[in-house]
Amino acid sequence: MSTLHRREKSQAKPVRKGLHPRNLHNEGYDFPALVESHPALAPHVKPNAHGDLSIEFADPLAVKTLNAALLSRYYNIADWDIPEGALCPPIPGRADYIDYMADLLGLGTGLEQPSIKLLDIGTGANGIYPLLACQIYGWQCVGSDINTQSLENVATIIANNPTLKDHFTLCTQHDKNHIFEGIIEAGEFFDVSVCNPPFHASPDEALKRSRLKLNNLARSRGEQKAKTDSPTLTFGGLGAELWCKGGEQLCLKKLIKESQVYSTQCRWFTSLVSKTDNVKPAKKLIRKLGAVDIREIEMKQGNKITRVLAWTFI
Repeated sequence: MSTLHRREKSQAKPVRKGLHPRNLHNEGYDFPALVESHPALAPHVKPNAHGDLSIEFADPLAVKTLNAALLSRYYNIADWDIPEGALCPPIPGRADYIDYMADLLGLGTGLEQPSIKLLDIGTGANGIYPLLACQIYGWQCVGSDINTQSLENVATIIANNPTLKDHFTLCTQHDKNHIFEGIIEAGEFFDVSVCNPPFHASPDEALKRSRLKLNNLARSRGEQKAKTDSPTLTFGGLGAELWCKGGEQLCLKKLIKESQVYSTQCRWFTSLVSKTDNVKPAKKLIRKLGAVDIREIEMKQGNKITRVLAWTFI
């Protein structure tokens, strides 16, 4: 909704640099306002080592509660929740992806565009991309996933928010070997597809990455290392949300190859690419399959840089 892009005046420090100009979180987290919107966040908000209000980002419950507060205050989404262990997405970065997709489609106005149709591949238990696209731009969205429990959780979120009912629908992928087949129906057309492919090739690789993340958080607090040798995944991830055979590289390869089959039914195919080394081979394959335009969209959040790869056959 366009009103969501009328940024609230806040006393929060501008700690999040490099986000999209329309991103509502460019000025950082206004914790007093967030607690007002979502009182359950209050016990998690405390001064950090610099004296600024913050939460313990190594605590999965604190991170999940912060997300619920952000979605409530800025996107009018009530009662957002995910099962224990499910992937808990960073809201500012996910909103960035949607804002850049609006630019890719030539919109970029912040006004509602209800005729735009988005497909989220692997929407997970959080459903975050369609939720943001519905609430920021009023798009029609379809979320697909192979995990029926994840889809049931998103269905509960939709049921708790009646305004989403006519904008956000869910679709089960019954075949793990396919991405678009069984999801995009004959005669159906999408303006854009989005995807956050699994990063890792195995559970062990995912756990190793989680330990590194927790140790980095500990060092930022002046501690030697994380206090546990068997950490929970701070941002969670159930099975296919975080890893798949072949990891991100193989997942991207499957996504790109199958996109050619549906080349006339989606204007722009896109995917997050977390590993820089995967960009070059992905672009090579996209060119080989006959795409007429390829874009690499860089997104920044503080010192972190991520990228979206976009391609079209139209």
